[in-house]
Amino acid sequence: MIISVKVYPGSKVQKIVKLDEKYKVYLKNIPKNNEANNELVDLVSGYFKISKSQILIIRGLKSPHKVLKIDN
Repeated sequence: MIISVKVYPGSKVQKIVKLDEKYKVYLKNIPKNNEANNELVDLVSGYFKISKSQILIIRGLKSPHKVLKIDN
C-alpha cells in the first residue's frame, strides 16, 4: 500500500488524521538528525499495527510531504 502523508513537526501532541486518501501526521520532534522521520515510522507502525520494518519512506525524506510504502 502507498500512502501520502503531510507531516507537522513540533506539535504538542502526536496524532494521525485521515483525510480521504491522505494523512496528516502531527509529530512532537523537529526535523533534526532524522528524529521526526523516526517518530513518523513509529507512529504509523502503531496506527496500522505493523512492525516498523514494514514501512519505507519512498519520497520526501527532507520534505513535509512524504510518500510511504507499507508492506502487508
